Amino acid sequence: MPIATVIEDEIQQPIRFQIDNFRQPTQLSSSQLEEHHRRSEKIRILGEELDRIGTRRVVDKFRRAS
Repeated sequence: MPIATVIEDEIQQPIRFQIDNFRQPTQLSSSQLEEHHRRSEKIRILGEELDRIGTRRVVDKFRRAS
């Protein structure tokens, strides 16, 4: 399985948790807020890795075409 697909699959779970938290009718507790921040950081890091993979693919295709 391509690494980008693995990362995309991995990023889906924290995103689902974030959505579920925001759907709650009550305010987030302190521990929920801490978890939210940890998931946000994980989502950011995984997104950056996907960006790097995408950039590498474009550069590699450009180099092969040259």
